[in-house]
Formats: sequence, structure tokens, C-alpha cells
Amino acid sequence: MNGAYLIGGENRTSSETFGGIEAATGQPLDGAFSITPQGDIAQACALAAAAFDAYRETTPAARAAFLEAIATALEARAEAIIARAMLETGLPQGRLAGELGRTTGQLRLFATVVREGAWAGAVIEAALPDRQPLPRPALASRTIPLGPVAVFGASNFPLAFSVAGGDTASALAAGCPVVVKAHPAHPGTSRLAGEAIAEAVAQCGLPGGVFSLVQGPGNDIGTALVADPAIKAVGFTGSRRGGVALMAVAAARPEPIPVYAEMSSINPVLLFPGALADRAEDLGKAYVGSLSLFAGQFCTNPGLVIALDSPDLDRFLAAAAQALAGVAPQVMLTGAIAAAYAKGIATLTAGEGVSIVAAGPDGNAQSGAARLLTVDAAHLLANPALTEEVFGPSSLVVRAKSTDEIAALLEGLEGQLTATLHITDADHALAAPLIPVLERKVGRILANGWPTGVEVSRSMVHGGPFPATSDGRSTSVGAMAIHRFLRPVCYQALPDALLPQALQAANPQGLPRQTFA
Repeated sequence: MNGAYLIGGENRTSSETFGGIEAATGQPLDGAFSITPQGDIAQACALAAAAFDAYRETTPAARAAFLEAIATALEARAEAIIARAMLETGLPQGRLAGELGRTTGQLRLFATVVREGAWAGAVIEAALPDRQPLPRPALASRTIPLGPVAVFGASNFPLAFSVAGGDTASALAAGCPVVVKAHPAHPGTSRLAGEAIAEAVAQCGLPGGVFSLVQGPGNDIGTALVADPAIKAVGFTGSRRGGVALMAVAAARPEPIPVYAEMSSINPVLLFPGALADRAEDLGKAYVGSLSLFAGQFCTNPGLVIALDSPDLDRFLAAAAQALAGVAPQVMLTGAIAAAYAKGIATLTAGEGVSIVAAGPDGNAQSGAARLLTVDAAHLLANPALTEEVFGPSSLVVRAKSTDEIAALLEGLEGQLTATLHITDADHALAAPLIPVLERKVGRILANGWPTGVEVSRSMVHGGPFPATSDGRSTSVGAMAIHRFLRPVCYQALPDALLPQALQAANPQGLPRQTFA
């Protein structure tokens, strides 16, 4: 496998290398990958800056065709990408095939969004020279891209949140060149995806600086990338510690820049009395299926369940315990993630008032064993550390004495990606007062489902208040993600010939516009 990194479409190598690790065994994989030196990181950023003005003014049709070309190039490499990703992540073929489909689907969704043109935000207000007491000049506005974007590949989604994933797709759709920092656990998968993007850049006749791929272990590459003055925004999916560190680098620059980081969430699930009375056993089984899916390595894993203490909750726990006891240990993405999971479980079980309801069979150092724990609301309220994310196949069920305790628990939670309500019509009166609280705490509220699985659509919000994300006003999934990488510009009394095409009277790009007399 080609171990070179890509600087503006050019393959480059260095004398320092690192290798991939097989997730299932912890053993080295074949192939050496060159670590990108600081000088080439700076050049990648400089090439992105040089390409920016030309790329941002490509027509919607040309930019959409580029996104579709990336999707086609990825599909042409599907067999190789999936085979390598299976080795580097331990994820099964079916999961990765679906994730590749999601990745290409995201690219094609953004191609459609770009062609439609509403993202440009074109607004035109005619001059009012006779207005009293003061005339109004002709005004117009549109959104323009921020500039080159640094994107960090995620550990748990080697395709959909990685080199060609949602951050890259939305940044390219907005008109921003991208420099991707490949996740060090996926060097081969990242290289194959990077080749697909570079091929599409060349095929569409775009400047090479529109895309670069840098790689290597350690934090110095990412720090240098975020600190480079050519970079104007960051997309990141990963740990809270990693995201906060990048936020600090971005804030310390002479020109601070936005970091759109998706970080930490335990995704509370509320079980209401009517739902438990109707289907406690079914809910228990489905809950275990969600929390243990692919070793629980989802940012939307249901890590916290809250319910009023009752015999029906006991039924739910008994069904969940029975289901969880049969969950075999699963390979985790990396040995480091497996070790962190084991440490997190040890810390959680040591908490006062916490007890283990059920435990799946233990595995080896590369795997994670499922765990189901419980605690009463009073102990959780006294020890908020029990709500810290444990990334993996575990969850904590909270027994509450009253709806007031449930409300207090929700008020005490940090920002989350999701909240789930399991309800019947009889539960609406109990649920209604909690909706405003949840709106303040989360980015997505769902009923009678499970939070794992995020639809790529126009209305999806995959975000939430800190620490779920660094900026709760944004989403990293769905059509609205494009707006993270755009900013408004107003044009006052400019002659038509000097206005951007989006605002010219002839509207040569055929963009939708709001016009006001």
C-alpha cells in the first residue's frame, strides 16, 4: 500500500514512518506510512490558501459535480477501502459497507444542496432614494466560505466522519479547501479515501490545493495544522480532551478561529410509566441491542437511563440483564480505547451507590465486555462525575423517587447530543414539562426509538450544548452542516458589474434570492 501523504495532490514521503495496527490482535499491519513533517504541513495550508479564491467562486454546478466525482471515486475503491478498514478498526464488513454508502450519500446530498443554492443566502434590497427622513442605499448580501478548513478523522467512523466524511463534504460544498489530518489508527483506509478525493480534484480541473492529506501519530501535527494562519476553521470528532485542546490552540492564535468539535455525550433515555407498563421486557432487550451495538462505540450510545422506581422498572432491568448476559465481548477500535473503557468501568463501579446489574463475558485486552449498572437518583445528584462518558458497551440506569428528582437530574446534566423519551399517550402530561428542559440540554429529542443511528437529512441536528459539541448552534450531520463554514457579506451601493454573480441583476447562476423593494 502507498504510504505517502498528499500535499496538494502530490505524493510525498519522509524518512520518519509509522504503521497500522490490526484492531483484533494488536499486531502491526504490513506497510509503512510517512509522517508528514512540519514544513509540508505548512505547505499544505499555503496551497489551500492559494486555491481558495478560485475554488470558492466555482459555479454551483461545478462544485456539485466535484462532490459527485468524489463519491464515484470512493465507490470504485470500495472493496479495497472496506477490506483495509476491517483490519484497522475490527468493524465487520456489513457495517463498513453501510458506512461507505452513508459517506457517498452525504457527498451526493451536499451536491444537491449546492445546486439548489439556498446556502448562498442571497438577499437584495432596492435603493429607496426618496425615503424620509433618510434615503436607503441599495443593499445586498450573500454568504461566502470562511477559507481553508482543517478536518480531523474520527476513530469510530473511519469513513463517514473521516477523510471524505461529513466535515470534509460540508466544507468542500461551502467552497472551502480542506486539509485532512488522518486518524493514526486508520492510515491505510485514510490513504485510499484521500486518493479518491485527489483523483476527483484532478478530474474536475481544480487547483491541487483544494485537498491535502497529512498523517502521523502524536499531537504535534494537529496542533501545527490548527495554529497555521491559513486555516480558518476546524472540524473535529473525538474525545473531550482532544477537542478542548484544539479549541485552546485556535483561541490562542493572533486570529482566533472557530472549532466545530463533537466530543462527549451520554444521551439520556427517559422511560415513562405507561411505556414501562406496556412493554418493559421489549424495551429492556432493545436497550441492550442499542448500547452494545458495535461495542457501544457510538457518540449517540444510550449511556444513561432514567425512570421512576417501580416493579415495571424491575421487569425492564431483568429483561436487560438477561439480554446483556449473552452479549459476547467485541473488538474495540484500538487497544487504547479498550484500556480507557476498562478504566472507565472500574471508576464507575467504584462510585458510591453504584451496583452492577449484569455483565457480559470478559474478553482480551483488545475487546470490551458489556456492563449494565444501576444507581439511585440521590447518589447521582450527589456525585455528578457518575455522568461522565464511558465510551463503550455500558450504561447506567437511574432509579428516581419522583418526577421532581427526574427534573433535577436533567437540569444537572451537561449538554448532550440526544435525549430519548419512551412514552405512551398516558405519559404526555408527565413528559410535557420536561421538553423545555431537554431543548436547553440537547440537539435532538426522539420518542420511542434509540439514539444510535443518525439520519443524513436536511433537518437532522447532530450537535448540542457543550461538551456534546464546542458550538451548540451547529450540526455536523445533515444539510445544515454547510453553514458552519460560511459567513455573511453585505454590499452597499456597488455597481451591478462589481457585484458577485449571486447578486447581479441577471442572476447568471440562477440562484434563489430574496428581493425587497
